[in-house]
Amino acid sequence: MISYITIGVNDIPRAAKFYDAVLGTLGHHRIYTAPDWLGYVQKDGAYMPRIWVCNPENGHPATVGNGSMVGLHAASPADVDRFHAVALANGGTDEGKPGRRAHYQSGYYLGYVRDPEGNKLSAFCNTDL
Repeated sequence: MISYITIGVNDIPRAAKFYDAVLGTLGHHRIYTAPDWLGYVQKDGAYMPRIWVCNPENGHPATVGNGSMVGLHAASPADVDRFHAVALANGGTDEGKPGRRAHYQSGYYLGYVRDPEGNKLSAFCNTDL
């Protein structure tokens, strides 16, 4: 299983505004703030940040990975819709409106966005469960 993910950004204040709002729609909140790092956990009391948003450690600019995407679990299609809308309202761009995708499992409901720096994110739920 994945212990944590790291999303590289160049502008921490802009990233904080975006990720505080967007991750909040899926039950995450920020518990760590440093000049170059933000750490987020689920509100269920996870013991350590699971999502890190940061400037690259090597001092080079953050760049978007072609084919890289962070998929985040949502509890319902309404949560996916809210995630997508909040992302767009906070500087994100649409990469695929929320809905079912025929080429995935029948119960998958997904929405895709890019953060203000171009990192691709999705929120999804499986309504067949």
